[in-house]
Amino acid sequence: MSIKPSPGPMCTRDSLASDLRAMGLRAGETLLVHSSLSSLGWVCGGPGVVVRALLDALGDSGTLVVPTHSADNSDPAYWENPPVPEAWWADIRASTPVFDARTTRTLGVGVVPETVRNWPGAVRSCHPQTSFAAVGPRAAAIVEGHALDCRLGEHSPLARLEEGGARVLLLGAGFESCTAFHLAEYRVPSPQADNSFAVMTPQGRVWATVRDTSISSERFDELGAAFEEERRVVRGVVGGAQARLFDLADAVAYAEGWLSEHRPRASTM
Repeated sequence: MSIKPSPGPMCTRDSLASDLRAMGLRAGETLLVHSSLSSLGWVCGGPGVVVRALLDALGDSGTLVVPTHSADNSDPAYWENPPVPEAWWADIRASTPVFDARTTRTLGVGVVPETVRNWPGAVRSCHPQTSFAAVGPRAAAIVEGHALDCRLGEHSPLARLEEGGARVLLLGAGFESCTAFHLAEYRVPSPQADNSFAVMTPQGRVWATVRDTSISSERFDELGAAFEEERRVVRGVVGGAQARLFDLADAVAYAEGWLSEHRPRASTM
């Protein structure tokens, strides 16, 4: 069988772990990772090797956290990439499988989070759209209590990560992927919106609609550029990927001020 290497350097578990340590990853810390596997180059062993390298750098006392979002469990009326015919909407709402933290696949967050989701000992929060998975001694405390009406706010793993002094690693990913910025949206005036999904209740499967803060990654790239100009962001290279490492709480605090000034959004009830 012929395998065509990806552009970029060859990466191994040891080389990736060495690069991560050189960036400043500390054994015992809690780390939220947003990643792009293809940006690393050719990884000998695939995404599982990336996860092992991250766990090597964090050590047995460290905790790895990734977004394991599943945006397809949502109202088809708002789908754009691609949209579906309106005639299908009712059937989709009636037929979408309920979220199962053990088996529901990730969507749109890359292959590394999907690998972490299936990792031995991994636990996952129970939001049907914006779950997070974690591996390590602080994993359970981080993912518990993820409220259905709080995708990325005070009752989500992001707030637990902030409380625990976590850092964020953008591994070949840009600031537009930085979920920590969404936590700031819950702390500044923001519109509210209905959010719908299939979920299991004691009475069985239901198509539920809750009221939640409206979230948007619009201009997160500009926010990130301003953040790294003014605050401490460690930049480095892991494999062939450009990487950034920074404090989650610092990013959230900075985003609160920046969003209020540069991207105000009317608050509605």
